[in-house]
Amino acid sequence: MARARKSSWSLTLLDLLLVAVPVAIALRYVPAWRNETLLFIVAATAIVPLAGWMGRATEQLAARSGPGIGGLLNATFGNAAELIIGLVALSKGLTGVVKASITGSIIGNLLLVLGASLLAGGLRHPKQTFNQTAARVSATSLGLAGIALLIPTVFHMAAAERSTRWTATIEARLSVAIALVLFLTYFLSLLFHLVTHRELFEGSSLTGQDDEAPWPPWQSITALAIATALVAWLSEFLVGSIEAARRTLGLPEIFVGVVVIAFVGNAAEHSTAVWSAWKNKMDLSLGIATGSSLQMALFVTPVLVLASYGFGTPMNLEFSLPEIASIIFSIWIVGKISGDGESNWFEGVQLLAVYVIIALLFFFLPASP
Repeated sequence: MARARKSSWSLTLLDLLLVAVPVAIALRYVPAWRNETLLFIVAATAIVPLAGWMGRATEQLAARSGPGIGGLLNATFGNAAELIIGLVALSKGLTGVVKASITGSIIGNLLLVLGASLLAGGLRHPKQTFNQTAARVSATSLGLAGIALLIPTVFHMAAAERSTRWTATIEARLSVAIALVLFLTYFLSLLFHLVTHRELFEGSSLTGQDDEAPWPPWQSITALAIATALVAWLSEFLVGSIEAARRTLGLPEIFVGVVVIAFVGNAAEHSTAVWSAWKNKMDLSLGIATGSSLQMALFVTPVLVLASYGFGTPMNLEFSLPEIASIIFSIWIVGKISGDGESNWFEGVQLLAVYVIIALLFFFLPASP
């Protein structure tokens, strides 16, 4: 007799944080309760479970749509919370916060999410294995992303020293051109993973759970629409209260973007990846961590660059040296650890240690003049 599958509509422990949604709305609109620092904390908390619902709804739609359309859905909504927060920040001219959140999302997924996953899974299983081919392809793609984000910074430094004809307009054009290359590369990677070389990645699918009944399409669309609308609304609260909260808490702006904002957008993925590793599903866990970083670098970042022109505050791809170094080193160490197709708990500790060191760098880094 077949085992009955449970409904994936059931609530999780993360959903207990949904109580923060009405609290954030009250803090924003009830004058007597107005407190910008508290609003920042509560809004950040409320976005976490909503991002989780967006991810679950997207996975359900992708599982029903087939690999081609499913891949496009994951590309569009896989990092939707980070994209919405970035768009709201761009609308307020906070390009520094946007760049910092891009950096934080990439290194957070590679070091914090994957590190916690390897640690959790390794504590229960002495040695875990995963698809070595998928890991190598992801590492190469991440290397491409690192190079693409490094080049504008190299250009700025070299052009400013060698030529008096350097202008911000030329640098902006370079960033737009690189963004278009990243776009094309991302969609070609979907073609490679989901169509032409699909057999190489068997067992590493990110959608569908064998012990859960699928949602009907109307349920997935409704959940995605409601969660997206609430994330957009709460992102307005979050971004609007950044400056006040930063001053009150004594946090550097770049630390808020790299650590706090990035953690808020990725928290739902953290829990999914760690839980998958605990159940010895390392292909899924590794795919979530590296795949989300790739989406951020190759898809979300170009979207934000192009969208910035619509807000009248063009954003280039020139990152600070600490940001670039953090991204490059994160990609390098993850490539070294994942290259053999095996993992253990101490490798997770190593990744977490690197993440803490980088977080400390941005916490103590003096603000730009």
